[in-house]
Amino acid sequence: MDPSLILGLVLAFGALLAMIGIEGASVTALLLPAPMILVFGGTIAVGIATGTIRDFLHAIKALPRAFRGDKHSASSMIDKIVGHAEKARSEGLLALEQSLVDEKDPFLRQSLQSIADGVDAEELRTLMEDEITSAAARNRTASKFYMTLGGFAPTVGIVGTVVSLTHVLENLDQPDELGHMIAAAFVATLWGLLSANFIWLPIGGRLQRLGELEVERMTLVMEGMLAVQAGSPPQFVGERLRALVAHRPTAKSNRRGAGQGAADPAPTS
Repeated sequence: MDPSLILGLVLAFGALLAMIGIEGASVTALLLPAPMILVFGGTIAVGIATGTIRDFLHAIKALPRAFRGDKHSASSMIDKIVGHAEKARSEGLLALEQSLVDEKDPFLRQSLQSIADGVDAEELRTLMEDEITSAAARNRTASKFYMTLGGFAPTVGIVGTVVSLTHVLENLDQPDELGHMIAAAFVATLWGLLSANFIWLPIGGRLQRLGELEVERMTLVMEGMLAVQAGSPPQFVGERLRALVAHRPTAKSNRRGAGQGAADPAPTS
């Protein structure tokens, strides 16, 4: 589990509470139900309106991942692929089918099954590229939803402030209450800015980054399994994948070069 999102949010809200304490203000003055309902409810509502229900449900399902992080590391994935290369080198490609039971990663499991079934290298590359493209599209949908909320929230907060100020103007005959009412009116703007920059945008950015890491990991699996299918020595497979991680190539360039790597003659041991 990568706690960076939780750590960042805790530090951000901690800094806010520290400022409130230093200024001698009251936290309860900011926890007003009416502006919070408008800002959070209105923001989520217009966010749903910009897409489809399916997009909204997918974004909700992706939310736990933003806090949990990426479970797979590049080094552990490389070790797995090298292990499969050793097995294929010593026992043949059909032996890879024995590893399906213990393999938890669905993308790697699918590639193992395809290789064991004798799928052609070019067809396997096409299949894996399509899976990577689909995963990238899903990740973009989730991150875009929260980024959209981050864009709407400040404006929705301003709407709440305008509504409250209208109420203030209706009560100019109560000068003793004007200060409190004006202060309460600006709470909506505060929550709009706060929710956008302390909640929605960080979550959207986090999901975007996790999506990039997932595409990189899937590209790593694609390169590695194509090399395994081509009969490359395990040491070469490991060195090549570690070089890919070190250089952090783009997913697009990886997909473009995947077939070339699989088609290259395997170096001799």
